[in-house]
Amino acid sequence: MPIYQQLEDIFTAKIATGEWLPSQRIPSENELNRHYGLSRMTVRGVLNKLAADGLLTRVAGKGTFVAPDKINAVSPAYRGIREQLEVLGYDITTELVSLDRGPAPARVRDRLGLGADDDVFAIARLRSVDGKPLSVHRSFVPAALAPTLDGLDVVGEQLCVVLEDAFDLAMHDVAEALEAVAVAEADAALLGLRRGDPVLQLTDVIADRAGTTFEYSTIVFRGDRMRLQFDYTRP
Repeated sequence: MPIYQQLEDIFTAKIATGEWLPSQRIPSENELNRHYGLSRMTVRGVLNKLAADGLLTRVAGKGTFVAPDKINAVSPAYRGIREQLEVLGYDITTELVSLDRGPAPARVRDRLGLGADDDVFAIARLRSVDGKPLSVHRSFVPAALAPTLDGLDVVGEQLCVVLEDAFDLAMHDVAEALEAVAVAEADAALLGLRRGDPVLQLTDVIADRAGTTFEYSTIVFRGDRMRLQFDYTRP
């Protein structure tokens, strides 16, 4: 077996067995070179490979760390993120960042099929897990479909539950897209990131059984803390 493969297996085993714990700083390249009697190029190549695989995180000027454990969840189209996290036993808190009524941005207006004079409720919420920011949820709902939404509890209750119970807007069809993006300044401040850091952005356009599109939403997740799982069964 090639030397670099042996070294990769050793490091992977240290992570798997807990000898190297999540978020722990591992020995430096020089320390690993001396310990294993290998060239710096070989050690660096293995560390870079494990970083690319998501097992390690390399921070300039600080060293190499074991990647933190990620939270696993399925798409909210199947089950609300908050509900999933609560079932897993996490301490969940939700903070209302803003709730405003006004004209929709052009991208939202197009996806909701609204006119330039149609108002939407724009709701922004910050969700934290075990006291650490995890995601920013931004939802846009046509005011004509949910005229009293701003008077209801969209923090203590999941928005999908509020829309269904109060306005008979039940999710039936969802158009969903997941992409890696550079975090915007406003979301970076909420999530404890730097502007431009990579994040996962999930976009949903939701319609009821009658085909009425009633919500456009984006969820920006810290990619270092969240993993979304998609399972499909072939008919």
